[in-house]
Amino acid sequence: MDTLETRELRYFLAVAEELHIGRAAERLGMAQPPLSRAIQQLERRLGVLLLVRNRRGVALTEAGEVLHQEARVVVDAATAAARRTRRAAAGNDGSRTRLVLAVKAGDSHDLLRRLLGAYSAEPDAAEVEILPSGTCEQGEMLRDGRADAALMHTPFNSLTGFDSEELLTEGQIAVLPARHPLAARATLTLAEVSDIPDLPLARWARDGVHPPGPGPAITDQTQLAQLIALGRTVAIHPDSARAWLWTEHAAVPLIDGPPVVTHIAWPAHSRSLALAALVRTATRCTDAPRPDPSA
Repeated sequence: MDTLETRELRYFLAVAEELHIGRAAERLGMAQPPLSRAIQQLERRLGVLLLVRNRRGVALTEAGEVLHQEARVVVDAATAAARRTRRAAAGNDGSRTRLVLAVKAGDSHDLLRRLLGAYSAEPDAAEVEILPSGTCEQGEMLRDGRADAALMHTPFNSLTGFDSEELLTEGQIAVLPARHPLAARATLTLAEVSDIPDLPLARWARDGVHPPGPGPAITDQTQLAQLIALGRTVAIHPDSARAWLWTEHAAVPLIDGPPVVTHIAWPAHSRSLALAALVRTATRCTDAPRPDPSA
């Protein structure tokens, strides 16, 4: 049988991600025996073995790996459909349509300020809710429907599967404690920043996992700002991150950091008129000349 239910795909995803029936059952809030039966029934319906059971838990077969990837897409799409449908229906009671824009906390501050100001002046502008995210979380927020659009940054974010418009290109900076000796440098290199004995690089999670390394595992922007101010870590950001720096911070340009390109991205299948208007406004306000702050 080729038809699969969203419920059984959610069950399978929990097992595939936990690699343990007991932990998956606890995560789902159900007993272990019915979860085991549901997975066995799924295997019988597909006519394939998805899991190999062992004393430690389970392992995915090659077929299980394929279903793991495919099921994530399907479940995210179903979740996104439900979330966006509810947001669309919210405007039927006479209230304004609402759009959720995911942004990496601390980046693109000036661009975001100009975008929101210009869009709010548009006739019939939707209400825009800002959803802060960590590194590389914007894509996941678009896929599962938590966000309708996102400001994403290449080469750090992948735009695969999304439509997008390029908005801004900028350099990168190292954010250090203001009292650190390297804070007085005019420029730094990536190698120098990656090899400061007393300042290990901060580690943001990617796909929910912090990369290995001696630096602190960062969960939010406030934590990062405080640890830099305390002299415990250094971070690399686009130049626009200067907007959130404290007096205890210093920003030093990276001469060999690849340019960071900010895009506004959205699901490729979107037909939202409010979203289309937001994208048009974003491209217009980045095309317009910026005021000279020294004038």
